[in-house]
Amino acid sequence: MCVGVPMTVISSDGATALCERRGEQRRVSTALVGEVAVGAQVLVFIDSAVRLLDPDEAQQIDDALDGLAAAMEGRPFEHLFADLIDREPELPAHLRPERH
Repeated sequence: MCVGVPMTVISSDGATALCERRGEQRRVSTALVGEVAVGAQVLVFIDSAVRLLDPDEAQQIDDALDGLAAAMEGRPFEHLFADLIDREPELPAHLRPERH
């Protein structure tokens, strides 16, 4: 299974960007998102930036990935899904059934 991860743009040459996440640097294609600014957060999937992220969304994704790792290791994980506490998860609008 492949999972997209949030990364921070360190430098960009127009066609690619050098991105960093937790000490790992990777050069990724920016063909799908266009020119990206240094400091921008992008969602990277198979060495391609697939969309820009705002800082809150990037943090939620990082927390969810950390939560999954913690659950698999038998460690507490509930605090890493704070955005889901006290509410039912909802499908994104494009995945919801049409109502007539």
